Amino acid sequence: MEKWAAQELQYADLGDARRNKRLISIVENLANQPGTSVPQASENSAAASATYDFWNSPYFKPSDIIAAQARSTIERIKEHQIVLAGQDTTSLDFTTQKAKKGMGYLDCKTSFGLKVHTTFSVSPMGIPLGIINQQVWAREEKDLGIAKLRRKRETKDKESKRWLDSLSDTQQLIPEDIQVVTIGDCEADIFDLFALERNPNSHLLIRGTHNRKVDYEVKYLHEAIKQTPASGTLNVEVKRSPNHDARLAKLTIRFATFEVQVPGNHLKPSLCKPVKLQVILAEEENPNLGVSPISWLLLTTLEIKSFQEAITCVRWYSYRWLIERYHYVLKSGCGLEKLQLETGLLIEMALD
Repeated sequence: MEKWAAQELQYADLGDARRNKRLISIVENLANQPGTSVPQASENSAAASATYDFWNSPYFKPSDIIAAQARSTIERIKEHQIVLAGQDTTSLDFTTQKAKKGMGYLDCKTSFGLKVHTTFSVSPMGIPLGIINQQVWAREEKDLGIAKLRRKRETKDKESKRWLDSLSDTQQLIPEDIQVVTIGDCEADIFDLFALERNPNSHLLIRGTHNRKVDYEVKYLHEAIKQTPASGTLNVEVKRSPNHDARLAKLTIRFATFEVQVPGNHLKPSLCKPVKLQVILAEEENPNLGVSPISWLLLTTLEIKSFQEAITCVRWYSYRWLIERYHYVLKSGCGLEKLQLETGLLIEMALD
């Protein structure tokens, strides 16, 4: 574990070699006993005190620690011609810790904590490569209920801007000669994300949800892709979960290219142009009785000319669960929501 921590954080630059060494020591201690309290994970009371002092340091920011991890991730990414960059958002719930400062509301005004948006890289074969970037923020109470006004606000003024910012960071960090495919769930089905200027080797693979107008006819996406002839079927193994048993699902695959029109409610339609996207529908048409059928509508900027290319995209999207598992491990494995730290900034330090 010591060798791993020292190697992973070899690029840390916290302004002092002693701080860099302390960071590695803290990571070693916490990684050896994940889920325990800081005093329990530390070698002794002095080490525990040093951990708290480190997190309280005014000489560096949480982003400095993430930058060290990201650089190690990029070195691993350089070994691949293609990399998948999954984005996802989660919540850290500290509702029961009323005295904690720097928190914001979560799903309602009675729950509070922090929001975390992570970009996690994976190889084309599903091997985790590490974090590329991470955003942590607390919602302000004055913004409670503002989501109802989302159609009256530009993307740059919404939380959804995190998807665009993370894509920009990803493009800046990863060498342009590596093809990077940004993967997101339905939250990422944002027209401005598809319209964002990207590097030639930067692509999107997003699970669609909106029934957007396509082409120049009175035609809509959901109906248009379902009318496309099936190109083949794909058997996928559905893993067991608390909600269902393991099973084999047979997916019917359809794909087509559409010109997605600028949304009618876009605040600046004259500044936008239609976006050409490849659309894949992977749907379980005859599920077993009592089973919730799989239905993935995928929107991508990748070129899809064959059934094989379509199922490659389906397989790549299936790796998105790895970033969800990363967030799960932070909360359930590392016990991040149990830390009795006083402020949101200290939580962010511990998270990084």
